[in-house]
Amino acid sequence: MTNPIITNAEERMKKVLEATRRELAGIRGGKATPALLDTVRVDAYGQSMALNQVGSVTAPEPRLLVVQPWDKSLIKAISKALQLSDLGLNPTDDGVVVRVPVPALSEDRRKDLVKVIAKLAEEGRVHIRQIRHDLNKDIKHQQSEGKFSEDDGHKLTAETQKLTDRYIGMVDEVLRKKTAEVMEV
Repeated sequence: MTNPIITNAEERMKKVLEATRRELAGIRGGKATPALLDTVRVDAYGQSMALNQVGSVTAPEPRLLVVQPWDKSLIKAISKALQLSDLGLNPTDDGVVVRVPVPALSEDRRKDLVKVIAKLAEEGRVHIRQIRHDLNKDIKHQQSEGKFSEDDGHKLTAETQKLTDRYIGMVDEVLRKKTAEVMEV
């Protein structure tokens, strides 16, 4: 039986891992991925909406994204939103779909992106270690209140460390894959 304290910590660590994955997915690697456009907002129907709420984004080729709007009247708004985004993309539209060629990255830009990726991964690891720290503090506090024995406290602390190591390993794996994707020519 897993202690509810550990279960709660694992849920929090999962959220950190997913947030780190989302952050890294938004960084442009060597290939075009639909996640690259997740941050783009389109002025549609009198409000700012996420691009994926006004059309579908696909990557039919490694260096091309295609946005298929659900409402054809939004083509110009989608093109404009893509041009104004800080992604450095130059979309073209043919009245039916918006094509977004993704230019190849220079070697210097790749190295800069690897630094950004490493920084984001480190932030994820720091958050996971903070959860461990909070959990260990909670275990000590509950132990001093007599809620469980010293042996149980040591077991929970060891379990916490195993959980922390596992999630930091997962963040490292995400970092490794994203670094390889960015450095791929």
